[in-house]
Amino acid sequence: MAALWLFAIVALWCGYALWTVNSFKEPRSLQIADVGIVLGASLWNDYPSPGLQERLDHALHLYEQGKFKFIIVSGGLDYAGARYTEAEGMSHYLAKHGVPPERLLLENNATSTYENLLFSGRIMQEHGLKQAIIISHEFHAVRALEMARHLKFDAPVASGAKSRVMSAAWNQSREVMAYTKWKLQELLITLGLLDWHTVQKTP
Repeated sequence: MAALWLFAIVALWCGYALWTVNSFKEPRSLQIADVGIVLGASLWNDYPSPGLQERLDHALHLYEQGKFKFIIVSGGLDYAGARYTEAEGMSHYLAKHGVPPERLLLENNATSTYENLLFSGRIMQEHGLKQAIIISHEFHAVRALEMARHLKFDAPVASGAKSRVMSAAWNQSREVMAYTKWKLQELLITLGLLDWHTVQKTP
């Protein structure tokens, strides 16, 4: 009987988490911000993977619309010995597509979404940038926004790229697990039982 209750609770939570992950609604009219933050993903042979290119192309579109003047590209090394950080690979791509190098700010150390936002927030402070548009994929946007609010970003908003190259089922399933882990960590932080350093390793 206890196993049935546990199964029911897990199933209900997974359903709720999946609904939450899919509940992201982008504002009809994005406000103008100081900076766009592109959350990193893998490089393939030193070049942005197809999924990461979707995020970068989305950032380019918003930049060309005048939604922000600066772009923070955030992501560290994919593996020890990699030639470029994710941020460097992204900056090369954006510069090649017309973004002036002086408009690009590189965050080269993050290894998780939490670190993406934590370290990018520090760069914003260093450069006097107040408001940000967080750029990722739609399935990732809810968790990224929650983390940004937890880190006290000033009225953060997110803009999510629609993917044509990534498996929706795989990424939503993975995001349900990542979102579950994040909510547990957030609860423990609120109760004073977990230090933020532990949260850095959330995917």
